[in-house]
Amino acid sequence: MERSLPQGGEARTWLDDALAEAARAPRQARWELHFASAGRHCGPAAATDARVLLLHAAGAGAATLGRLYRQGTAAERAAVLSALHLLPTGGTPQAVPLVEDALRANDTTLIAAAVGPYAAEHLDAHAWRHAVLKCLFTGVPLDAVAGLARRARGDAEVARMLGDFAAERAAAGRPVPPDLHRALDLTGQARARGDRPDPPVPPHAPEQADPPEEF
Repeated sequence: MERSLPQGGEARTWLDDALAEAARAPRQARWELHFASAGRHCGPAAATDARVLLLHAAGAGAATLGRLYRQGTAAERAAVLSALHLLPTGGTPQAVPLVEDALRANDTTLIAAAVGPYAAEHLDAHAWRHAVLKCLFTGVPLDAVAGLARRARGDAEVARMLGDFAAERAAAGRPVPPDLHRALDLTGQARARGDRPDPPVPPHAPEQADPPEEF
């Protein structure tokens, strides 16, 4: 995180002061104003990490996180999602509705933030499988999915869903994302194919006669 935070100058001074205020008076609204203005003071590249640190310093609870998420911009919502596993709420499923809301969107930044460590621990199997498919559908790299190898291992249902998705893409003449095959390999199930497998030939099936020669 430190690599994207301001290392000196006015931006660093502003961030240090904002963090101190959030830690000192987490129940006052002023640090939430700092949360909203982090992009202006720290720059867009550092704003997410600055906001995550502010949430951590304030020990933001579920009610505060929900309010900041609902009222925030896409960047502020992504910061809330990125911070969940670092906060007291991270040990509970209270913030799952925020993750589910982000996964209903088509904003790839929100989707990538939603499938982080908090989702790996608290999304149920059905929601997690659809989150993986959502990443593939929207082009979010599966490297963003925390705990992918652990949760995919032995999951025959997600393997089936991945296979169906691959078949649908191939039938529509669209490429199958390479990430799909990697995820399917992690399940330990049969590898996805670009089309449906040929039906098995019954045992002792009679051989077809050669067509008559034409003269």
